[in-house]
Amino acid sequence: MRCTVGMTVGVALLAAPFLGASPTPAQQHPGQSQFPLAAPAGVDSKARQAAPPGAVNQGPFDAATWKYGNAFSPPPGTKIWNPAKIKLMQEGGKLVGGTVSSGIDPSTYCAMANAGYDFIWTEMQHANTTWDQAGKAWRTCPNAKAVPGARVPYADEFQIQHALDAGALVIVVPTVDTVEEATAARDWTYFPPLGKRSLGGGAAFDPNMWGSVPGGYRNTINDNVVLILMIETLEGLKNADEIAKVPGVHAIFAASSDLGNFAGYKQGDPDYEREINIVHDAAIKAGVKLCGPWAWRDRPDFTCFQAGNEMAAIARGVKIELGEHADTQAKPEVGPFATARTR
Repeated sequence: MRCTVGMTVGVALLAAPFLGASPTPAQQHPGQSQFPLAAPAGVDSKARQAAPPGAVNQGPFDAATWKYGNAFSPPPGTKIWNPAKIKLMQEGGKLVGGTVSSGIDPSTYCAMANAGYDFIWTEMQHANTTWDQAGKAWRTCPNAKAVPGARVPYADEFQIQHALDAGALVIVVPTVDTVEEATAARDWTYFPPLGKRSLGGGAAFDPNMWGSVPGGYRNTINDNVVLILMIETLEGLKNADEIAKVPGVHAIFAASSDLGNFAGYKQGDPDYEREINIVHDAAIKAGVKLCGPWAWRDRPDFTCFQAGNEMAAIARGVKIELGEHADTQAKPEVGPFATARTR
């Protein structure tokens, strides 16, 4: 009899929550305890009108006055880890990029990256290289002496974010004609709050590239990336002063070839030299660095440069290596090599 009563009481106790007591919020919605600030299921939380307790941004939601949080701030005392950025900012430093443009074979890229340049100007504007090829080359020797960089085709979200997600630490944007284009280049180069770059991951976040840098890639890349804008047209010259002042721009590049191409004058002509001096003056007034071809390394105030491509570097290296024995090939009297030719 006692056993029967005990069983009956036990069953009643077990059944009580379901028969009489109201279920707790956690029983109703198990996710509520895991996400305590989540909107209740099926209920308008009025989040647009009011913030949860403790939120920094109180009152009605307003994107224009939103206070950006510190979740992605670099840790206190974090130092710059991109050697190209360090050299660009040094007083008297001359930052030199070596150009790689012919299909970007990884072995060729790595040879250039260890040849003595500060960064590699991977040519994506005029070459047929794909981002898959560029990224593969950069990943082959991520810790080479020269850091990976790219001249993208234009100020475009797709191109710039592909370059950065693949690991580029220097971004060169050609044919910047307006402040709007300069701002777009800046927006896609930087993560918020300065820019609009999407947190898409990619090889740059890989520990074998920049995923293990001091302070973390996401929190420090805004302080480490280098952004260079090229002035190449008459329209660009007209707006050069304002282009150079766009926050986040580190340098403007006086495009030696295209400033002649778009204006109809050659180096040494007074009109051509006036063009270059307009870019020079814009950089000086904005307090940014001034870039040009390596041939202008002794021109006043120029401190960053594009050097020759891999083919020119190979040719120069062979002449240095062989000295007087360079280009002393035997000349047969007959056959395909009888007529002197170059390849």
